[in-house]
Amino acid sequence: MYDQPEAAELLAAVRKFLEERALPALEGHTAFHARVAVNALAIVERQLEQAPAQEAAEAERLTALLGREGDLDTQNRELCRRIRAGALDAATPGLREHLWETTLAKLAVDQPKYASYRRALARGPAR
Repeated sequence: MYDQPEAAELLAAVRKFLEERALPALEGHTAFHARVAVNALAIVERQLEQAPAQEAAEAERLTALLGREGDLDTQNRELCRRIRAGALDAATPGLREHLWETTLAKLAVDQPKYASYRRALARGPAR
């Protein structure tokens, strides 16, 4: 629908400019805010790149856990409702794995360099 460059390319160009050109010329409070902006742009880049596959996988896991289909928000509300009601708990097959995979997917976007996230990836699936 849109011409080139795409949104992800525009974000990457702005992030790269801030990181490589602007930041070295800044100092103090302004440099700090520029680093925050660079981080925010990187998060949006990862969201655009990873969200479709992550959301599809989450929806698939939720459909298996709940035994019904629906949009992701509705499915997550139903999951929370069932956990609160005691209908699902840590012994429910697939629940721990779903929660773990969902957490890792969120960290992949928000904090991919987080040390605990890296260790969790190295360990493999939840046990």
